[in-house]
Amino acid sequence: MTVTVSPSLPTVTQALQQAAAQGLARIDAQLLLLHAVGQADAGRAWLLTHDSDVLTPTQATQWAQLLARRLDGEPVAYLTGHKEFFGLGLQVDARVLDPRPDTETLVEWALELLQPLSKPRVADLGTGSGAIALALQHQRPDAEVTAVDASQDALAVASTNAQRLQLPVRFVHSSWLEQLEGLFDAIVTNPPYIREDDPHMPALRHEPRQALTSGQDGLDDIRAIIAQAPARLAAGGWLLIEHGWDQAEAVAALLQDSGFTQVQHRHDLAGIARCTGGQSPTARSRVQTVK
Repeated sequence: MTVTVSPSLPTVTQALQQAAAQGLARIDAQLLLLHAVGQADAGRAWLLTHDSDVLTPTQATQWAQLLARRLDGEPVAYLTGHKEFFGLGLQVDARVLDPRPDTETLVEWALELLQPLSKPRVADLGTGSGAIALALQHQRPDAEVTAVDASQDALAVASTNAQRLQLPVRFVHSSWLEQLEGLFDAIVTNPPYIREDDPHMPALRHEPRQALTSGQDGLDDIRAIIAQAPARLAAGGWLLIEHGWDQAEAVAALLQDSGFTQVQHRHDLAGIARCTGGQSPTARSRVQTVK
């Protein structure tokens, strides 16, 4: 029996070739095509075993729309509504930032510091989708994790993720630490840190601007957090901050000027000093760089 294929309906292979010809990254094309054909949970191996399958008219239309939106710069996570972070499947949309793999560096560092503590108290500032708070709660079920955001929209996304994952994170609507009470063993944050005039901002236009930019040098929110944190850190507690690729020394200086000790950096997968942190103010020390 001979099957006639309409030239307007591509096969799986042809769809991926179409995306490549337009400059779309292969991994992005694969994830979007799996989403378009209703196989998001099947894994990329499905594309290999179904390479000659022909897309239905509905699938082809959705694929064309997804391809156009991705080529316009919209994050894959917004298009699929899903993002993996530290082994957790998160629901993500344009109300929150698209969680980046580099942020897992912050989670790993926090877990390292919390390891010797029993029932630690942790605050995640600017939680967005809840990625950091939920990862910490998942890895440390005994921890008391509080997730903070000034955006009610972001808290709605994060709390939905927490309910779906059945993780008992507490959510607080607050500008950084203003509405929090008590002391924490660790405060972690991935705050806005991009300069308002950064030339890369147009490429991030689909993500919430208030979660990205922070003043002329990108450090306004980091300054506010460093100023508020000492009053909310237990003795020996740590403040860990994710920041821009070129801000490590500036953040270290801000921490030291506020009396934080044991100021250190952690590097992401590209070898960039992505996170800087220090221990609750007692005495000053030299910056340590740990890869």
